[in-house]
Parts: sequence; structure tokens; C-alpha cells
Amino acid sequence: MTYVVTDNCIKCKYMDCVEVCPVDCFYEGENMLVIHPDECIDCGVCEPECPADAIRPDTEPGLDKWLKINTEYASSWPNITQKGEAPGDAKEFDGIEGKFEKYFSPEPGKGD
Repeated sequence: MTYVVTDNCIKCKYMDCVEVCPVDCFYEGENMLVIHPDECIDCGVCEPECPADAIRPDTEPGLDKWLKINTEYASSWPNITQKGEAPGDAKEFDGIEGKFEKYFSPEPGKGD
């Protein structure tokens, strides 16, 4: 089992999860984060820290797509280990349906 970041992170990217991760398995895209499934130790400390409720265990039904997305982008986006600034309009995008199709960017973030 691993944890995955799902679509509610898109355009929210609060990064509270990054601060608590003991193995630094988060990777930063332009407008969301992903978890590297081979690095995640399944501790679960990140899940309750996410204000957008975007982190889920991959054992939940229907998350195969998100496991693939997290795996793919964790191999090309830079690692992030310190919390940065959330987007100024993050609260406006929290909970919007269909964010992957509308807003996802494959571009990497800055990392640290």
C-alpha cells in the first residue's frame, strides 16, 4: 500500500503534507503535488494534514488512475521537502469537481 495525491490538490497545493513526511516522498508539479509510491512508507501522517483532503490510501476503490499519475510524475518532477506558499486562490478551487481535466499541468514545480 501507498498513499496517493488526488485531484483536489490541483490548484490548491497547500503543502502541509510535505512538512510531516518522514521520508520526503513528495514531488512538486506546477499546480499540485504527487507521492512517489516506491518511497512512501505508508505511515499515513500526511493524510490528516491535507486541508484539501486530497491524500488517500491507494487501497480505496477507484484510485488506480491516481496511482499511475503519482508514479509517472514523481519520476520527473522535483522533490519537495519544505512547505511553500499555497496559491492565493487555493480556497476558491477546493472541492471543485473535474479539476484534472480542467486545470492539471504536467509542468514541474520548483521543488527545493
